[in-house]
Amino acid sequence: MRNLFFLSILLFLGSIAEISAQQPAKGDEDAFFIKSIYNTALTQGQCYPWLTHLTTKIGGRLAGSPQAAAAVEYTRQMLDSMQLDSVWLQPCMVPHWVRGEKEQVRIVNSKMIGTMDLNALALGNSIGTGKDGIVAEVIEVKSRDEVEKLGVANVKGKIVFYNRPMDPTQLRTFNAYGGAVDQRTQGATMAAKYGAVAVLVRSMTTRLDDVPHTGTLTYDDQIKKIPAVAISTNDSELLSRILKKEKVNVFVRTTCETLPDVLSYNVIGEIKGSEFPDEIILVGGHLDSWDVGSGAHDDGAGCVHAMDVIQILKRLNYRPKRTLRCVLFMNEENGLAGGRTYAKISNEKGEFHLAAIESDAGGFTPRGFATDGHPDIFTEKFKKIIEWLPLIEPYGLGLKKGGSGADISPLKSQKGFLMGFRPDSQRYFDYHHTGIDNIDAVNKRELELGAASITTLVYLIDKYGL
Repeated sequence: MRNLFFLSILLFLGSIAEISAQQPAKGDEDAFFIKSIYNTALTQGQCYPWLTHLTTKIGGRLAGSPQAAAAVEYTRQMLDSMQLDSVWLQPCMVPHWVRGEKEQVRIVNSKMIGTMDLNALALGNSIGTGKDGIVAEVIEVKSRDEVEKLGVANVKGKIVFYNRPMDPTQLRTFNAYGGAVDQRTQGATMAAKYGAVAVLVRSMTTRLDDVPHTGTLTYDDQIKKIPAVAISTNDSELLSRILKKEKVNVFVRTTCETLPDVLSYNVIGEIKGSEFPDEIILVGGHLDSWDVGSGAHDDGAGCVHAMDVIQILKRLNYRPKRTLRCVLFMNEENGLAGGRTYAKISNEKGEFHLAAIESDAGGFTPRGFATDGHPDIFTEKFKKIIEWLPLIEPYGLGLKKGGSGADISPLKSQKGFLMGFRPDSQRYFDYHHTGIDNIDAVNKRELELGAASITTLVYLIDKYGL
């Protein structure tokens, strides 16, 4: 009898051990679920085929263009096919800038090289030169301050050539971009203030090549507007060498113009939370892109990341506690109308975004997330999310302070937590705002890893809150 008793005890303990092996401890549940997120993203993710259609069938999607309208309808249909609780279009008025005919930028009658065309793209929002173009002497500067020091006597009637390279010593190339981009965004206004007739701007990339990079500029309505054109880094180096030897005249012809604002849309889909429906977790990217190339990394990748977060969680039969909302913003590139409209309407409705995650840094290998938020809440929330580092570090992800995304930044006043997805940045500015930002620049696996990374963070925020 005693032996039977001990045998019963052993069998009972064995069954408990077996159950424990089949049902991991609560602390391990997250690790197992995160692994299932990655497995699903890498085997059943939809981000790459979605991006392929967006880039090869629709192409560049500048706000106000027919391609932007086609992208709105395509992504709406894809979200609708997931059987979400709600899918809708949010109207917003956007600027309508058109590039016009191919830009002509030409060194004229140089003693060193004769006449030579330069690789060029008009900057977004620039005015055109008129059909006859302009010819003027070029002066080279490194900064807006240098223009100011030269003054009217040296600038009036000239074409100002901004030639400050991005700093190659910056390990994160976005920091190098931030240190150089003011000459593109504000250089035309500064040059016009002192009488310049046009500006040339070195393209924003660390790479030396023949590919020009467009991008937006801003004008001061109190100062005369002048045309602005970016030239490739190789051509910038060439022009600079010639200017050291002789005076140079350049011919510039562009026909770009700004038409009246038009109606467009943010594309939104959501799953209502089962326990805390009034706490919104937003994932998003911007649907518009420049008209050259097809906006694969900037920011088609971010849009399909956001869509795939929802698709992956749906495929895993995950029922969120909080409302998960995918937002594809319109007009980040040359106006930010979509982000501002979204925040305005959200504030009017009294919504609360517990967290917002933006992907607008390309589809490269994931490195982690940058974080931002209202000073009243940031420290407390950051302490919470760094508790999850042991769960995400095995996937090569980190968390750091500073930065989120342009489209979600207007939500800061709601005192939720803002995050920007941060992939490896080394190649991003090889493609940014160019004609080569196409699907062949995107690695399928890297893109899928990005979707898995963002899904993981959404899962942890949804499960534990902030």
